[in-house]
Amino acid sequence: MEERERLEAIQRAVDGRTVEVVEGLSPRRSWDCLELGAGAGSIAYWLAGRCPDGRTVAVDLDTGFLDPGRAANLEVVRADVTAPDFTPGRFDLVHARFLLCHLSGRDDVLARAVDWLRPGGWLVVEDPYLLPAETSSFPVVRRIMHAYLEDCAARGSDMTWARGLPTSMLRAGLVDVDYSGLLGRMGGAEDRWAPLLRRAAPALLANGSVTEADLAGFDALLADPAFLDVPQFTMSAWGRRG
Repeated sequence: MEERERLEAIQRAVDGRTVEVVEGLSPRRSWDCLELGAGAGSIAYWLAGRCPDGRTVAVDLDTGFLDPGRAANLEVVRADVTAPDFTPGRFDLVHARFLLCHLSGRDDVLARAVDWLRPGGWLVVEDPYLLPAETSSFPVVRRIMHAYLEDCAARGSDMTWARGLPTSMLRAGLVDVDYSGLLGRMGGAEDRWAPLLRRAAPALLANGSVTEADLAGFDALLADPAFLDVPQFTMSAWGRRG
């Protein structure tokens, strides 16, 4: 339940921006789409409906949150996203969100995703860039975010990799590369950090980087209607295979 809550919080926070970016590429009804790291499936379902004459393939290591019966043109594939070897030139769109920053072989996956595109096809990658923890105005947020960033790094995630996405796409041979950013929100009705940090809390407590008092203080901040912070922005970058 915690994982579903975390995934659904991400969807609420950034689905609108993802749809805006993909719509800006003028998708056709016949597009074949690949959703890497499909999570709880909101974008895979949307792509299947937006491109009803094509096929949408949703890939994730854990497909338990995905419903393959949602659309006749939806295919759900359980696989490690670093392992699938799709036919080169198969897809008109490849999309990955909040995924590559967590992979040690992120640059290799990006290069392979380019290879899976048809000529003229688009790659869209969206990843978070976490702002320095010490820049928060709130001491408890500084402590928790510092601990969270250290935990991410220990797991092989790079939460600042997104800054180089446009250059990575150009070096992978894409053209018409562009990007936009969406400021994150901590606190308020659209907060997505409560479920994320609840999931991370056992590891942070176990290694001593935060205390129960820190977590209680953070919960108190989230309950304060006057609290808002900006912990990150989401980089959306896209490019076309020539």
